[in-house]
Amino acid sequence: MLFSGHNLPQWMLQMKPCRRCRRGQIFHRITAAMSDPRLESLRALLPELRLLVEPADLEHYGRDWTRRWTPAPLAVALPASVGEVQAIVRWANAQGVGIVPSGGRTGLSGGAVAANGELVLSLERMHKVLAFDAVDRTLTVQAGIPLQKVQETAREHGLQYPVDFASRGSCSIGGNIATNAGGIRVVRYGNTREWVAGVRLVTGSGELMELGRGLVKDSSGYDLRHLAIASEGTLGIIVEATLKLTDPPPPGNVMLLALPSFEALMQVFAAFRARLQLQAFEFLTDVALRHVLAHGEPPPFEHAHPYYVVTEFASDEASEAEALAAFEQCLEQGLVSDGVISASDAQAAQLWRLREAITESLARYLPYKNDVSVRISAMPAFLAETQALLGREYPQFEVVWFGHIGDGNLHINILKPEAMAQDAFVADCERVTKLLAQSLQAHGGSISAEHGIGLVKKPYLACTRSAAEIAAMRGIKAVLDPNGIMNPGKLFDR
Repeated sequence: MLFSGHNLPQWMLQMKPCRRCRRGQIFHRITAAMSDPRLESLRALLPELRLLVEPADLEHYGRDWTRRWTPAPLAVALPASVGEVQAIVRWANAQGVGIVPSGGRTGLSGGAVAANGELVLSLERMHKVLAFDAVDRTLTVQAGIPLQKVQETAREHGLQYPVDFASRGSCSIGGNIATNAGGIRVVRYGNTREWVAGVRLVTGSGELMELGRGLVKDSSGYDLRHLAIASEGTLGIIVEATLKLTDPPPPGNVMLLALPSFEALMQVFAAFRARLQLQAFEFLTDVALRHVLAHGEPPPFEHAHPYYVVTEFASDEASEAEALAAFEQCLEQGLVSDGVISASDAQAAQLWRLREAITESLARYLPYKNDVSVRISAMPAFLAETQALLGREYPQFEVVWFGHIGDGNLHINILKPEAMAQDAFVADCERVTKLLAQSLQAHGGSISAEHGIGLVKKPYLACTRSAAEIAAMRGIKAVLDPNGIMNPGKLFDR
């Protein structure tokens, strides 16, 4: 419910706080926020701005999928235009208020957490398709639009926006760009970065910058568009984006493979990649599949297997023949134990659910997550080293592995024992993450493949970036966000 400071309903005006009346406590929290002189000045500046201050809204908008910080934003602003975003940023500079940009809040690194009195700036009202260009094959959208809506709009024009992941219905394009999101088809199409032709960025000083402008070629200095991509809202707020579209893929076949050993994983990938243009190549463990099946999905095989691969490729006759040949080759070499190939779109979707439902099936455990990457050529050695590390350091925890093997991205989920205190669990996990970060540094990898650094991975940034790189990033932030109001405390401290 929205109230201005001057039109509170009569029942609220008559309320008296008491120990037995929770509504009275909520009333105090609401009116305290409403009477904050900083918010009063914002209301005076933008009378039409939607501003939320109720505790449930502050909690909902003040966090992402991490649950390690208690949300405590000053308020939640929901602008409806670029002009309102600019005005809010200028107000925040004048008042010394930090801003946390908010999209779908599906991130896993604490990048959208507002725990220290910041103003959450949600772009959910800015969700329109602004333009389609059939010649350039681009789609211009507001940043709050969900990924799924972008995909559907592209299909309506006979094209596709190929970036895809399980949270497509709730994540926003602005958040995808701010973290350079990857997903399940990076092996074929690359990350979000490859599909952004231009962005409009409201910088930390409130200036509106047109970056990229949709040009295919432009050698006129630094490409500031790519600074905005993966900046995690620390340089400004992405308010609009021009996205590249491409031809729709041919109908795809999905194959689920059962593997007898961890060591076979990369050999199976090499065998299939040698014969096929893969759209995706994902792996999961038996532990991951058990959670998905417990969540309601039907078992794919009569018997359980230690490891599984979900791969997708074109469903034309030649590709199907090559896929079956690769399967037979791997079967003869003892690299796979069983397999099933989709015979319809419904079956393909059902096989994909075995991979895409993992995160959802683990959510109730509040897992500690690692999202890491190395070069594909370094993956075999890194996988073996990491498996040994986690087996040695986490004997008391259930560890759920899955990942995008085709692009070198591995997701590691550690599940908290029910009886263990959250603080002790996180401390033990962070102890091991330091060791994992050292291994990544030795293999030339990254501590964050596709969810950003945020708050969770900030202590390990130096294992991914050199001191000179971090100094350069700080310098760039100082230019675009001179007062340090944009997503303060994320990525690195000032």
